[in-house]
Amino acid sequence: MAIERKPIRRGGIKSAGYDRSARVLEIEFDNGSVIQHSSVGDEIARRFLASGSPASYYRDNIQDEFTQRRVK
Repeated sequence: MAIERKPIRRGGIKSAGYDRSARVLEIEFDNGSVIQHSSVGDEIARRFLASGSPASYYRDNIQDEFTQRRVK
C-alpha cells in the first residue's frame, strides 16, 4: 500500500500521510523509520496533519492508542 506523504519537518517528523479508505496513518521520522498506524479515524488524522505541534499530538493521541507496524 503506497500512501502519499506530505512534508511536515517539525518535531522529529519528516512527513506523514493518511489513507482514508484503509484508515492508515503513515509517519516518516527524521531518523528514516516509517511507522503505519491502523484504524485511525479521519478526525484524528486531520488534527495530526494540521497540528502546529505534530510531535506532541502524535505522542498524546496516536502513539500508544493505535496498532502500529514498522514499514521501514
